[in-house]
Amino acid sequence: MDLGNYETLSLQQEGPALVVTVNRPEALNALSQQVVADLGELVRRLGEVGRDGDWPVRGVVLTGAGPKSFVAGADIVEMNSMDAAAATEYGQRMHRVTQALEALPVPVIAAVNGFALGGGCELALAADFIYASANARFGQPEVNLGLVPGFGGAVRLPRRISPGLARELIYSARPIDAAEAHRVGLVNRVFDDQESLLAGAVETVKEIATKSPTAIANTKAAMEAMIGLDTAAALAVESESFHSAFTTEDSVEGRGAFVEKRKPQFPGR
Repeated sequence: MDLGNYETLSLQQEGPALVVTVNRPEALNALSQQVVADLGELVRRLGEVGRDGDWPVRGVVLTGAGPKSFVAGADIVEMNSMDAAAATEYGQRMHRVTQALEALPVPVIAAVNGFALGGGCELALAADFIYASANARFGQPEVNLGLVPGFGGAVRLPRRISPGLARELIYSARPIDAAEAHRVGLVNRVFDDQESLLAGAVETVKEIATKSPTAIANTKAAMEAMIGLDTAAALAVESESFHSAFTTEDSVEGRGAFVEKRKPQFPGR
């Protein structure tokens, strides 16, 4: 499995989990153009992993280097030298990264330690769900710079929390801590520190890895496709997904194991 080497990312395999660390601690892991390029290439390669049924990666844990920051946001120093066209392209490249993350056939967990502001919050929102350390801080502070969310925050934040609260946080630029993020449903679980945060995220991937990989991939794709649909259209997507899942070897094995009262051995096909 060749996932490449990256200037701004470090990769570590923890059993079935691939831990991806944005590694610019000197800049609080801000999303420079190089980080965006590296994330784009990595996600492209990850999109091909497991398609042959080997499934060497069963989940991705996305985090940031150092104790202070997950991703502090876009790289404002770089952005300040851009014109409007270049800045728009910068945002569109990040849109492609986040959409590709959502399209991966394996779950992505954002393990947020410290700051997840602006682009960092938007990157976390592209994950399937978010875990946080107690010192995590979330926010969309773009209006402080005379800007608006440019990496998907205005789209995804209202899907995770109430639309009214999303508007309040974006309009006011008010950050929220991990406890409040958990209370409003932005974060699934809060951990005491960075070490237990990463351990918890990896443990969740290990739990998921005991299930059918094709079923997880089918479910993730269907749930993404249902966003914004009315009930009838969403049920049609679910029905199609159920039909597709029923024809897999994993389904044959899973149903057979249940009837025979044994643990399934999913082939990943």
